[in-house]
Amino acid sequence: MTVVIGVECPLTDDMRALIAELNAALLSLTPPEACFHMSVEDMAGDDTTVFVARNGDGGEMLGCGALLRHPSGVGEVKRMYTRPEARGLGIGGRILARIEALARSEGFTRLVLETGNTYKAAERVYQRAGFRRCGPVLGYSDTPYTAFFEKPLLSNA
Repeated sequence: MTVVIGVECPLTDDMRALIAELNAALLSLTPPEACFHMSVEDMAGDDTTVFVARNGDGGEMLGCGALLRHPSGVGEVKRMYTRPEARGLGIGGRILARIEALARSEGFTRLVLETGNTYKAAERVYQRAGFRRCGPVLGYSDTPYTAFFEKPLLSNA
């Protein structure tokens, strides 16, 4: 399978379907009050870049992830998801690498993220990419269902 990752507008029907699938998966594992979902409309803002992995050029969507820029100069990893049939192919890691490369190119010195504490596959992706657990970030509530990660982006790294 040839996987192509590119920047896309989130306001398409296939992206709406992918995000609905992601939301359903998260809500099956985490109570609604501990989910901090970005809508596709939020993802379409100037402060967000959305990466999509497809099977071939223009093929089926396999996964997504986004960089949300905060005024503090911190980049936040959002909406990371790989469809079940595409897991194990390294797609999450490749999307995360694209997010990190963009954040570095824009001068960010730190990436952070909030995720569910039972999402072990996601945690492995983040740890392999050099993220480490940390305390709450960006004003998120520390709940029994959340986990926080950060990665410094040093200029010489």
